[in-house]
Amino acid sequence: MLPRLPHGFTALVTGASGGIGSAVIDALLASDRPGRVLGVSRRETSRGDPRYTSLCADVTTPEGLATVSRHLQDAPVHLLFNAIGLLHDTSRGIAPEKRLDALEAEALARLMHVNAATPALLLKTLQGSLQGRHPALIGSLSARVGSIGDNRLGGWYAYRASKAAHNMLMKTAAVELRRLNPESTVVCLHPGTTDTPLSKPFQARVPEGKLFDPAFVAERLLAVLGERTPEESGSFYDWAGDPVAW
Repeated sequence: MLPRLPHGFTALVTGASGGIGSAVIDALLASDRPGRVLGVSRRETSRGDPRYTSLCADVTTPEGLATVSRHLQDAPVHLLFNAIGLLHDTSRGIAPEKRLDALEAEALARLMHVNAATPALLLKTLQGSLQGRHPALIGSLSARVGSIGDNRLGGWYAYRASKAAHNMLMKTAAVELRRLNPESTVVCLHPGTTDTPLSKPFQARVPEGKLFDPAFVAERLLAVLGERTPEESGSFYDWAGDPVAW
């Protein structure tokens, strides 16, 4: 697992209570290589492993980001896996738009904040833990629908735009982080359609064999991330290890 990282590496996973984030934590703890795994989410999570620490923080807020920063105290982080994301929210009336007429400024702003701004602000907050000379792998969940070159169906305006913005922010941060730490690697990751609450309303249309178990996705994304080198920082890959068009 993650051969570029040292034995006893420190990992931080956001979205720890979600389907993919939780599965990534389980995959990490199934290995003896991590020395410390920090799971960040809005509610407490638990594991029967002394290497695991649950940190309650909403990283979509300045207060939550400050909580993470205070906890780490600029200690080196070798793996940062961002698994937060928003597609729909019934309490806010947010759902993927089928037509331009359905686009609302409030929904667009919310998805931009959660899916694009928050991952970038997380990198800003953790600069002290990512800079230096230690290997640092940074994986952040994106989506193939955020690919401008691959957009042939239209629709899903806010989600597509927020993931495209996410990709640009990650690629731009990769340029700066390379100067702060030449051993850093930033990768946008497409997990495929995963059996989580995010995809639940849309699973009926998923072709047979294309709805993935979170444990499978976590294993694949960690493997894909582990294969990337600093020279590939600022790239976009899917769960199978294939590059995705911007």
